[in-house]
Amino acid sequence: MLCREMFARSTHALTRRCLSGLFCLVIVALLGAAPAHADEPPYKRTEDVIYGRKFGTALTMDVFQPEKANGAAVIFCVSGGWHSAKEMINPGFIKTLLERGYTVFAVMHGSEPRFTIPEALEDMSRATRYIRSHAADFKIDPQRIGISGGSAGGHLSLMQGTAGAEGKPDAKDPVDRESSRVQAVACFFPPTDFLNYGKPGENAIGRGVLKNFRAPFDFVELQSGPNHFAQITDEKRVEEIGRKISPITHVTSDDPPTLIIHGDKDLLVPIQQAEIIVEKLKGAGVPAELSVKAGAAHGWPDMGNDMAKIADWFDKYLAEKPKP
Repeated sequence: MLCREMFARSTHALTRRCLSGLFCLVIVALLGAAPAHADEPPYKRTEDVIYGRKFGTALTMDVFQPEKANGAAVIFCVSGGWHSAKEMINPGFIKTLLERGYTVFAVMHGSEPRFTIPEALEDMSRATRYIRSHAADFKIDPQRIGISGGSAGGHLSLMQGTAGAEGKPDAKDPVDRESSRVQAVACFFPPTDFLNYGKPGENAIGRGVLKNFRAPFDFVELQSGPNHFAQITDEKRVEEIGRKISPITHVTSDDPPTLIIHGDKDLLVPIQQAEIIVEKLKGAGVPAELSVKAGAAHGWPDMGNDMAKIADWFDKYLAEKPKP
């Protein structure tokens, strides 16, 4: 358990790393202040669970198991500006989920500036498959998994919701045989369409409003011959990848119920991003809702209070179904 002083130091360190003042608001809101011990629901925290490896690096998550678990799980994407780090995990922010009985998986992905968005998406899919393949170990129902996050974490959540895929039955790794689909999404102010960002035709693939977030969009591919990664510079290919990593591109009628909480004064991720995907989800017949925070920008000091709405959404769509 981290104390208030340690949270203050973590907040300060991450604030210095911020690429944008607005991004700082997200980090401060997500970290917040450490909750008092008396207010914390009883839970077990298992740190640094390895869900995969790449290039000799371990991919990890922290698992929070409440004393009175309800059998459902929530994946929390530890990500802001596609930066992911262990010190960004705040048990106080997920307190409401733990109180409601959700087992929470705080997942770290390969972080910018070393890794790009497509690589982070692969990590989140791997984490989802790992959690499902170890459902019995974690005492969760593999068909009752939700996902949440804010900003970049919201984007990753929506991508998991709209682009999750079934497993490969013949895969050598048993984890890869599992599905990466989730059953509900509830997130904060996510980017949803990098090619129509704030208005039709506005390209934000590491440019424009997101020009200070270039590293996650420096897409690369592995070259044969001399084994190395080379940056993709062809504009058509960059736009193709930008479209592929935009959740709105993948919306279909079998997507999970989705809730987005978004401030109407957000300058970094315009509320238009939430509006257009909610409209498309509804058009596809998917239960979807936009909760507007009047006057709020990209993050607000009491974001933790809005976790009750997130938990309500999961209560509605991840509740255990009665047996026939």
